[in-house]
Amino acid sequence: MNLSLFDWLIVFSLFAGLAGIAISVRRYTRSVSDFLAGNRCAGRYLLTMSEGLTSLGLVGTIANFEKFYEAGFAAGWWGVMMAPIGMAIALSGWVNYRYRQTRAMTMAQFFEMRYSRRFRVFAGVVAWGSGILNYGIFPGICARFIVYFCGLPVTLNVAGIDVPTIAPVMALMFAVTLVLTLSGGMVTVMITDFLQAQFINIVFLIVMFFLVVKFAWSDVTATLTAAPPGKSLVNPFDQSGIGDFNVWFFMIFAFKLFYNRLGWQGTQGYNCAAKSPHEAKMAGVLAEWRGGVSYLILMLMPIGAYVLLHNPAFAGEAASINQTIATIGDAQTQKQMTVPVALAHMLPAGAIGLLCAAMMAATIGNDTTFLHAWGSIFIQDVVLPFRKKPLTPTQHMRLLRYSIFGVAVFAFCFSLLFPLRDYVVMYQLVTGAIYLGGSGAVIIGGLYWSRGTTAGAWWGLCTGGVLAVTGALLRMLWPSVPALAEIAPQFPINGAWVALVASVAAVTAYIAGSLLTCREPFNMDKLLHRGQYAIAGDVAVGDVAVGDEAGAGNPNARWKWLGITDEFTRGDRWIFGLKIGWTTFWVVAFVIGTVAALTVGISDHAWTNWWLFTVIVGAVVGVITIVWFLIGGMKDLVALLRTLRKQERDETDNGVVPAIVPPAVEAAPVPKANETTAVAPSVMTA
Repeated sequence: MNLSLFDWLIVFSLFAGLAGIAISVRRYTRSVSDFLAGNRCAGRYLLTMSEGLTSLGLVGTIANFEKFYEAGFAAGWWGVMMAPIGMAIALSGWVNYRYRQTRAMTMAQFFEMRYSRRFRVFAGVVAWGSGILNYGIFPGICARFIVYFCGLPVTLNVAGIDVPTIAPVMALMFAVTLVLTLSGGMVTVMITDFLQAQFINIVFLIVMFFLVVKFAWSDVTATLTAAPPGKSLVNPFDQSGIGDFNVWFFMIFAFKLFYNRLGWQGTQGYNCAAKSPHEAKMAGVLAEWRGGVSYLILMLMPIGAYVLLHNPAFAGEAASINQTIATIGDAQTQKQMTVPVALAHMLPAGAIGLLCAAMMAATIGNDTTFLHAWGSIFIQDVVLPFRKKPLTPTQHMRLLRYSIFGVAVFAFCFSLLFPLRDYVVMYQLVTGAIYLGGSGAVIIGGLYWSRGTTAGAWWGLCTGGVLAVTGALLRMLWPSVPALAEIAPQFPINGAWVALVASVAAVTAYIAGSLLTCREPFNMDKLLHRGQYAIAGDVAVGDVAVGDEAGAGNPNARWKWLGITDEFTRGDRWIFGLKIGWTTFWVVAFVIGTVAALTVGISDHAWTNWWLFTVIVGAVVGVITIVWFLIGGMKDLVALLRTLRKQERDETDNGVVPAIVPPAVEAAPVPKANETTAVAPSVMTA
C-alpha cells in the first residue's frame, strides 16, 4: 500500500469536511429553482471556480496524463492556437450571455422556447443518452486510479468470490457524491465544488514544489530531447510520428471551442446559475486564469513520470513501476494507469495523501455536477413535457432526486462492465459528438439567427447525431471485421475527426433546412427578454446607467467594439485589459515561434528554455490567481447564502414552459425586477 496512516487521515478529513458542508447548507434549498440553478444567484468567482472543477475532474486529469505523456511539452504549443478563440468567446460573451438572457434552466427548455416541445423532448433524449454514455466510464477510470495510486489489491475475495476492488471504491465515492447532490442540489454542488477547487489548487502548488525538487531541469531536458525523430517531446514541429495528439487534434479542438460553446450539458446547472448575464460573461473572462495552475501541473506530472521511466538515473524506481504496470492485463488500462502508478513513487508521505485527496475531490466535483445535470435533464426535458398535471415543488424535487440516483446506478454498472479500448479523450469526443455534433448548430442558430426554424433544428441535430454514431460504431467494429481490417488495422479516422465531420454536416443541414422552411423571422426580443420584455433584475448596472448614449460621459462607449458594455465597472474593464494583454502575449509568441520554426528552425535547446520560461511564469501567475480567486470567491459565497436566506421563491420558476400566450396578453407591461416572464414556444411545429 502506497499511503501511510497520515495520508489516509488527510483523505478521510476531506470526506468529513464535505459531509459537514452538505449538512450545513442543505437548508438553503427551498425551491425547484434552488435545486436546479442555485436560484440564479452565483457571482463570477464562485461560478468560474466551481465550474472549473467540472472541466478538470479526475477523468479529464487522466486524459491529460495520456496526452502529455505521449506528446510532452510540445503538446502545449498547439494549445496556444485556441487562445485567440477563447479570448473572443470570453470578451463577447459568446452564447453564454444570450443563453442566460433566455432564463432557461436546461438547454432543451431553450429549445422548446425557440423551436417546439417535440424537439425539446427529442433533444433532451439525445443529450441525456449521449451524456450518460460519456459519463458512464468516469467512475471506473477514477476507481482504477485510486486502486493503483494507493496500491490497493486489484481484487478482493468476498465469500470465496473474487470481486474487482473498483466496485467497493466506486460504491464509496458514489455514497459521498449522492449525499452532496441529493441534499441540496445545485446550491450544495456549487459550494462544495468551489471549496474543493481551492483545495486542489493549493495541493497542486505543493506537488509542483516536490517535482521541482526531485527532477533537475537538466535531467528533464536530457530525457525529453532523447525521444526518437518524429516523436519529439519538446519540438512541436517534429511530431510526425505522433498520430493522435498532433497539430490537427488541437485545430479541431479550437473549432469545437467556438462551435460547442455551452453545448455539453454536463454543466447545465452552471450554465443558468449566474445572477445576471453580465456575471456569466465575466465568469467566462476569468476562466482562463482559474485553470493556470491546474493546466501546468497536469502537464508537469506526466512529464515527470516520463522522466522517471526513461532516465537511467531512476532505473531502480522505473523497474518497480514497470513491474506494477505489467500486472494490468488490458493494454489501454496500462496506458491510463502509467502516470498514476509513477506518481506514487515520486512523492513523499503527506504529499501522496494530499494528491490522493485532491484527485478524489476532483472526482467528487465532477460526479456531483454530472449526476445533477443528467438526472435533471431526464426529468425536465424527457418526463415533464408529457405530464398534464403540474407537480408541487416537493414532488418535483423528489423526482429529480430519484433520477439522479438512477444515473448513479447506471454509471456504476456501466463502468464495471464496459472495457475502454481507446484514449479517454477520443472516447469522450465520439460519445459526446452524438449530441454535440448537431447541437452546436441548433444552439448558435437559435440564439443568433432569427430565421432558424424547427425543421432546420431537426435536420441539424439528426445529421450530427447519425454521423457521430456511425463513426463510433466503425471505430468499435472495424478491427473485428476481416475485410475492413485488411484495409487498415483500425478505422482510419480518430474521434476528433469524427466529431469535426459530424459538426460541419450538421451546420450545413441546419442552414439548408431553415432556408427552405422559414416563413417569417422569430421574435428574438421576446426570447432574450429585451426591449418591452426586459427583466430589470437581469441587468447588472455598472458605473453608468444602462441605456446611456455613447458620449463623453460614458467611459465604456469607446470600447464597445471589444464587447465592453454599459454594465462594466472600472474593475471589469481592468480585468478585460489583463485578459487581452495576457492572451496577446502568448499569441504573438506563438506566431513568432511558428514562423521561426518553419523558416530558420529552432533547436531543441531553445525549445527547452522556452518551456522553462512558461513553467516559471505559470507558477508565479498561478500563485497570484489562487489568492485573487479565493478572496473573490469567498465574497461571492457569502453573497449567495445571504440572498438565498432572504429571497422569496417563485414556485412557477421550475423550467416548465407554459402554453402559448394569447395575442391579447402580448401588450402586458414590462415586468418588474425579480418578476419572471415565460417565453412562448415557436408557433412552428416539428
